[in-house]
Amino acid sequence: MNILIVNGPNLNLLGRRDPAHYGTATMEEILEALRAEYPDDDIDYYQSNHEGDLIDRLHEAGYDPAAECDGIVLNAGGYTHTSVALADAVEAIGLPVIEVHLSRVAAREPERRCSLLGAVCRGTIAGLGPAVYTLAVEALHRLR
Repeated sequence: MNILIVNGPNLNLLGRRDPAHYGTATMEEILEALRAEYPDDDIDYYQSNHEGDLIDRLHEAGYDPAAECDGIVLNAGGYTHTSVALADAVEAIGLPVIEVHLSRVAAREPERRCSLLGAVCRGTIAGLGPAVYTLAVEALHRLR
């Protein structure tokens, strides 16, 4: 499978930012473990702190035949709770998208408990630390 992992704002700081909520693993470590567990998959990674760049990457995955994307794992960070435009992009591309969150957002501040993406994603996995990425890849395999 060709899987795209898309991370939003501040997720470039994984391993350094607020380890109590996000853990100590870097995204490079998470990707290394994923690629080892799924050696037959092509796992591509994209991160941006800019909403429009995230939308452009989703459009590319959904509409560019050269992208050959079978599914997306999306951790939109803070945009999860604020971006109608990102939700519209997920809905428009027609690919299965699994929303993930390292922390248990339902137990956090009130503004983090609402996801604008949940209604347009195939599923949501949250609160299990780096395992959310592995579980999302597994879910994409099962949805195939």
